[in-house]
Amino acid sequence: MLDSRNEPGWTDMSGATQPNNDGFGSDSHSRDRVFEIVDYQATQPRNNTNDANPQPIPHSPNRLTLATLIVTIPNSFHKRNNSVELIATVDVEGITETSQLKFRIFRNGSQIFEAQAGVESDPSSELFYLETFQAIDTNVRAGAHTYMLTVENATPCTEAAVVGPISFSALAIERKSDKSDY
Repeated sequence: MLDSRNEPGWTDMSGATQPNNDGFGSDSHSRDRVFEIVDYQATQPRNNTNDANPQPIPHSPNRLTLATLIVTIPNSFHKRNNSVELIATVDVEGITETSQLKFRIFRNGSQIFEAQAGVESDPSSELFYLETFQAIDTNVRAGAHTYMLTVENATPCTEAAVVGPISFSALAIERKSDKSDY
């Protein structure tokens, strides 16, 4: 259980104290919230960079599934006052020209997030691109939910590949207004 009420804030690089921000609003009641972790899942299908074994990224509308997680929201959380924080990291390489890669996250087959990144193939520039992004899925109904991370190349006549680590994690939390909620 994370309780933000007793935390005085944090200190920035200049030494100034900053107020806590629990990520669910900055109203005067945000310090009275308590959080409970209801599920955590993580997977790492590839754990290192290996450009000798690239995995080609298909062109849109085809997709490459990179990772899948199943997150369970308990039935006792009927208020749907929850969030699932999804974090993904994927190492990619441009093979020819400049590719625009679309990273998508789906919950139970429906897209909930999309991010796009440009990847060049110029050997005098960066060779690999370590892309990390975060999505927040809020008010998820009770039950088991399948989250799927995919990538596709949106630029015709270009080539890109996954060459390195892939990690995908999900942290499901419930927000409670005060300790009387649990």
